[in-house]
Amino acid sequence: IDYEAFASVDWTGTIFDEAQFLKNHNSKTYQAARRLNAPFKLAITGTPMENRVMELWSLVSVVAPGLYSSPKLFKEHFAEPIESGQAPERLEILRRRLRPIMLRRTKDQVLVDLPEKQEQMLPIELDPKHRKIYDTYLARDRQQLLGLLQDFDGNRIQVLRALTRLRQLSLHPGLVDEEHASIHAAKIEYLSEQLPGLIDEGHSALVFSSFTGFLKLIAQTLDHQKIAYSYLDGSTPISRRGAQIEQFTDGTTRVFLISLKAGGFGLNLTAADYIFMTDPWWNPAAESQAVDRAHRIGQHRAVTVYRMVSTGTIEEKVVDLQDRKRQLFDALLDDGAAFSGSITADDVRGLLS
Repeated sequence: IDYEAFASVDWTGTIFDEAQFLKNHNSKTYQAARRLNAPFKLAITGTPMENRVMELWSLVSVVAPGLYSSPKLFKEHFAEPIESGQAPERLEILRRRLRPIMLRRTKDQVLVDLPEKQEQMLPIELDPKHRKIYDTYLARDRQQLLGLLQDFDGNRIQVLRALTRLRQLSLHPGLVDEEHASIHAAKIEYLSEQLPGLIDEGHSALVFSSFTGFLKLIAQTLDHQKIAYSYLDGSTPISRRGAQIEQFTDGTTRVFLISLKAGGFGLNLTAADYIFMTDPWWNPAAESQAVDRAHRIGQHRAVTVYRMVSTGTIEEKVVDLQDRKRQLFDALLDDGAAFSGSITADDVRGLLS
C-alpha cells in the first residue's frame, strides 16, 4: 500500500476515488486512509453501501472521524436496528446527521445529455429436462438448508454454498454435475438467437454472469457460430486484459463476455449499447456498476439492458430479495440503485419458499 511514502507528504487534502474499497474497516486499505494526515478528506463513490450499513460508517470515519468514533456503538445504535427494521426513528436520525457531510447526485441530475437507458426483466423458461434436474436438487437441498438455518451464523458457509449451487442449476445443470453437460440451456439458446441479429444491425453487446463456467459455455456456442468475442474474468492476465478491451472498443469483436466481479468497475465500454445480465446477483450495486460500464459519459446511443431470470427458480427469489433490500437504501439515501443488505436467515427461508 506504500502508506509510509504517502504519510511522508504534507497533504493539503486527499480525495479517495472509488471509495467503496474503503468499506471494510478491518482492511489495510481502510486503515491507511484513516491514518493519513490531511486537514480535508473527500470520498467519491457510486456505491456508498453494498452489503451493510457499517460500510457507510467506514466512509464517514475517514472523512469525518469525529462524527461517530466508535464502530461498536454505531453498529449497536444504528446499523443493527436499521437493518432489522426495529427502530425506524434511528434511520431518520442517521439521515439527518449525514446530510451536512454527504452530497448525492444521480446521473439524471448531472448527465442531462446521457442517452436513455431501458431495462427489461426477461423471464426464461427452463427446458423440461433442465426443470426436472433443478426440482430434484431443490427438493433434496430445501430440508437440509432449513435445518442449517437453526444455526445460521455457524453454518453460513454451507448455506451460501448450497444457494450458489441452486443459482448455478438455474443457469445450466452441467455447472454442478458434468453428467448433465449435454442438457439444453434456454438462456444460451436465447443469446445464440439474439446476438447474431444485433451484430448484423450494427450493435455491440456486453454479456455478464456471476459464474465463469457459464461464460465459458456461452463462449463455446459463440465459437460454434463463428462469432468473435472478447472475454474477461478474474483470471485474465493483466497483459491480456487491455487487448480484450481494445478489440471490443475498436469493433474487432462485437460481443464481450465478462464476469460480474471482474468487470464491475474500472472499465469504459461505451462501444456497447446492449447488456445482458444472465443471472441476478444478491447485490444490486454490483449489477448497477456493471451496467454503468456502457451507460456513462461517452455513450451516444440508447442502452438496452436485459435482466434474464429463469422462471420458477431461486433467481426469481433473488430478484425479490434485491427489491426488498433496495427499500433500505431508498429510505437512507433517497436512491435505491445501489444497496443490498447482508443476507439473513429469514432471507434464505424466503429464497426456499
